[in-house]
Amino acid sequence: MERPVANNTERTFKEDELIVSKTDTKGRITYGNDLFISLSGYSEPELLGAHHNIVRHPDMPKVIFKALWSAIQSGSEINAYVKNLSKDGSYYWVIANVTPSFDAKGSVIGYYSVRRKPSKRALDTIIPLYARLLLVEKSQGLEASERELETTLKEKGLSYEEFALSC
Repeated sequence: MERPVANNTERTFKEDELIVSKTDTKGRITYGNDLFISLSGYSEPELLGAHHNIVRHPDMPKVIFKALWSAIQSGSEINAYVKNLSKDGSYYWVIANVTPSFDAKGSVIGYYSVRRKPSKRALDTIIPLYARLLLVEKSQGLEASERELETTLKEKGLSYEEFALSC
């Protein structure tokens, strides 16, 4: 499937609405609620079985996904701000709570994500940070972007999780 070209059209949803999706351990979508399907612009058959990065916006720094995958693959949950890309090139921001799903033996069998609308105040902090991280990533690489994020968080005395929840 061809990647859409990002544009400046923002999709919105209500503050009391929740976007829900589930994936297998490889990140392939196994479930999406109606709001996820609608905001993504893809049909349910197009989404099911597709990798969740089908909605990854090019403005997202890879270091955020590295932190997200590190957390959930270790069995922890994470809250992260994510800019998603719809099929038509529009975008929508979310604060995602991503948790691993476990089988009866305690093994991770997939991931569950519940996303809600972030506050304007949070985005006023996140957007410039992500732009800086992306600039560093493009000019100096992922490791430099990771150092930039670590420096920013250290200055604030927070982990990314604490930072995300404090915005």
